[in-house]
Amino acid sequence: MAMETAASGAPGMPSAEQGLAPTAAKPVVDNIDLLDDLQLTLTIELGRAQSTVAAAVELGEQSLIELDKTAGDPVDVLLNGKLFAHGEVVTVGAHFGVRITRILGRA
Repeated sequence: MAMETAASGAPGMPSAEQGLAPTAAKPVVDNIDLLDDLQLTLTIELGRAQSTVAAAVELGEQSLIELDKTAGDPVDVLLNGKLFAHGEVVTVGAHFGVRITRILGRA
């Protein structure tokens, strides 16, 4: 039994002469709305501090922890632990909020 060779030379593949045209790719369906209910963890990071175990054990009510950012510095906005944006702390009635000032691109 003879084996046909396609125009590309691959044995066992139907040749173009047999009338088989390549199939068209199926269109991609936009299903982004399927992600609408996906839960994300949104974290606003005001700043960080490092401590020793001995110093951490001494913390109590009214203890003061100095952060690595100064007043007025932008806060970090993280989505699922990844830095996503920077913002500024604002008050919304009796609550704190964050106004996004810069959305970061992919690194």
